[in-house]
Amino acid sequence: MDQLKPRPPNSSPLTPLTFLERAATIYADCPSVVYNNITHTWSQTHTRCLKVASSIASLGINRGDVVSVVAPNVPAMYELHFAAPMAGAVLNTINIRLDARTISILLYHSESKLIFVDCQSKSLVLEALSLFPPKSNRPLLVLIEDDEFPTPQTSEFISTYEKLVEKGDSGFNWVRPKSEFDPIVMNYTSGTTSAPKGVVHSHRGLFIISLDSLQQWLVPKQPVYLWTLPMFHANGWSYPWGMAVVGGTNICLRKFDAKIIYDSIEKHNVTQICAAPVVLNMLSNSPDSKPLKNPVYIMTAGSPPPASVLFRTESLGFVVHHGYGLTETGGLVISCTWKNHWNKLPAAERARLKSRQGVRTIGMTEVDVVDPESGVSVKRDGTTLGEIVLKGCCVMLGYLKDPEGTLKCMKDDGWFYTGDVAVMHPDGYLEIKDRSKDVIISGGENLSSVEVESVLYAHPAINEAAVVARPDEFWGETPCAFVSLKGKEKASEKDIIEFCRAKLPHYMVPKTVIFKEELPKTSTGKIQKFVLRDIAKGTGKRMSRM
Repeated sequence: MDQLKPRPPNSSPLTPLTFLERAATIYADCPSVVYNNITHTWSQTHTRCLKVASSIASLGINRGDVVSVVAPNVPAMYELHFAAPMAGAVLNTINIRLDARTISILLYHSESKLIFVDCQSKSLVLEALSLFPPKSNRPLLVLIEDDEFPTPQTSEFISTYEKLVEKGDSGFNWVRPKSEFDPIVMNYTSGTTSAPKGVVHSHRGLFIISLDSLQQWLVPKQPVYLWTLPMFHANGWSYPWGMAVVGGTNICLRKFDAKIIYDSIEKHNVTQICAAPVVLNMLSNSPDSKPLKNPVYIMTAGSPPPASVLFRTESLGFVVHHGYGLTETGGLVISCTWKNHWNKLPAAERARLKSRQGVRTIGMTEVDVVDPESGVSVKRDGTTLGEIVLKGCCVMLGYLKDPEGTLKCMKDDGWFYTGDVAVMHPDGYLEIKDRSKDVIISGGENLSSVEVESVLYAHPAINEAAVVARPDEFWGETPCAFVSLKGKEKASEKDIIEFCRAKLPHYMVPKTVIFKEELPKTSTGKIQKFVLRDIAKGTGKRMSRM
């Protein structure tokens, strides 16, 4: 047995890039990408990606160089998930809703050599580059054009995306990874904290998470997938590569609202959507909402979805699956795997169970909830708080240029510490209660903001809700609720506090309610609690009595 070791035929590096050639063989004439009046087949997408990869390589981009993309969910963004790494580059997708200063910091930190710029982000990127330090190296620029938004190719740009396609070599021998642990993408964290970090993933990790995500969601062959989840957010939870595995049709959207989603579902016979809970809330509260003719399967993650939102969404005909992941895991690694006997339960109870994050997916080695100080597993009682920790091949390689930050979360005990606070239920399903920085400590009691938010979402007038800590002279901290109301609905601070008091222990009831037209969010729908915390602190310390 000692002589049987890895050899070249049995140790080829795993990479999700191999999915594309297979898709072009099996699903050659089937639609791959649809955008406005453009439809590409899988054979065409394969050819286009090879041509773009060859053009990227001809620009002097070498193995390991960073290639950035600043674009929404348009065909070029999809293709670059294959084309950039097929040239040997590390793909870096950047949030288009960031400001020029932040984008400048990210581009400079990543040492990006080439940026693909969507026509509507042209001025934003040029402003970002103008903020680079003097005499610093500037990346090359390629313009992604769109017939709907005519934009001239000015002197700052060396080419347009379609010109790279035209001049590229369809027979290009794409650059395969030397090791499956070679980096393939680098993503900056989504902005729920004020200090983004560059998360680097390997070919191996994304190969496995892509297959894992398909299996967990039971995605069939040739689904019709509507892109509402931004591909710049954790590479769309790995589904750009996953759709190639199953020969799916990618319906690309530059932007969307509830009406566009419902219209797209009807026009394209959409079967699958990934979306943050905020999109579920939008779909279920919109005046355009209507019962679906056929079921549409939604995978939601990003923040804990309130049970009331799940209930309303499923009543329209959506079938919601709930998962958990981070930028650092490249996709969803915990899923609320459904048990058949739960179908017999009342709808409200089903929604409550589905709002839990669940159990590890098959691609993960271990998942636990532990005491962050001792590392010991918490009791499976559904009440003892601990931190979610993970082990598995989908966990990142580390943070770019940040060994200290990497070691802080990837510890010597073999666990990746997520910073998410959760409980473990007796049935082995975990449920997130908060981010560690979002836990409110009031009078010595640890208070879950998520638990308070789930009650607020049950209020008939509330559209959005978030709870943060407000400094308090007596209790140290008290819950401060930020809410937006539905349409013409009305509610006072007193109404909301009394509603919560009837459903929560006294110490968990918000002592302050602040009304907003809309709560600040990241582009992926996560509420920016650090912004709300600053507002709450700005109101001054609250004077309380026992």
